[in-house]
Amino acid sequence: MYTFVKILCSAAVIGIVTEIARRFPSYGGIIAALPLVSILSIIWLTVQSESSEHIQRFTVGVIVGLPATMFMLFVIYMAMKSSIHIVFAIGLGVVSWAIFLGVQKAIASVFNISI
Repeated sequence: MYTFVKILCSAAVIGIVTEIARRFPSYGGIIAALPLVSILSIIWLTVQSESSEHIQRFTVGVIVGLPATMFMLFVIYMAMKSSIHIVFAIGLGVVSWAIFLGVQKAIASVFNISI
């Protein structure tokens, strides 16, 4: 039952943000940049009685993923600005995200940082 409720609530949030973005692109972007997925995930993890330590590890994972996500969005923006089709722009963004995470992980391992 939790899964069904989570899907409905999450879909509603995405639908609302998309509608706002359709009418007001700048405000939609700002709202989409809010950590809605992270907050919803923390709420669902809490409702499902996950430990505080588990939720803290999840939060660290979100923090670790932020730089790569920002880079991905930048690549998508630059690709679209260069008139690259949206499908290819997103593809470039996803590839850049994966490469960024790989480089980030390699740098962390050089400095013996566990991520």
